[in-house]
Amino acid sequence: MELHEEALARFAEEFQAAAGCGLKEPTAVTVATASADGRPTVRTVLLKSFDTKGFVFFTNLESRKGGDIQENPRVALCFYWGPLQKQVIVEGNATLVSDSEADAYWSSRERDSQIGGWASLQSRPLANRKDFLARIAKTEATYAAGPVPRPPHWTGVRVVPVRIEFWKGLPHRLHERTLYEQNSGRWSKTLLYP
Repeated sequence: MELHEEALARFAEEFQAAAGCGLKEPTAVTVATASADGRPTVRTVLLKSFDTKGFVFFTNLESRKGGDIQENPRVALCFYWGPLQKQVIVEGNATLVSDSEADAYWSSRERDSQIGGWASLQSRPLANRKDFLARIAKTEATYAAGPVPRPPHWTGVRVVPVRIEFWKGLPHRLHERTLYEQNSGRWSKTLLYP
């Protein structure tokens, strides 16, 4: 098994363990982005899929994170599963999923979430909650007669990994860390000091 495949298989095992340990949202992942001038920001999103091509979440490209990703595609993800005392850090380059992938996921969302996707001017200033509720009502009226199409600014982001680090918490802070890293198209595996 190639090291890249080994890393993804290990992630799949740990992700499955997280899904079975009673966490309310095991798909929660912290995403770090930076603007073109290097200003960092971080927020939590939900992982929707992962495979040999990368790790996928969905967002509004007009949001702050969407803007950051379009300006600077270098992204980091951090999964932390407290009950397991494990975390996985993924660093890589963001690309957008295909329209067909975005459409497929969009169609799986509840109608109210689709309405919210249109109504929210994500990350922009909001004078008051009443304005947002009015936008929701207007969007509901616009699409009352049929399905809610995917907004052109709403899509999936795939983080193509170049580094995947596995961290296991151990007593006395003697943690176990394993790094899989790609350099010049080849993957390596290294143990790291805690």
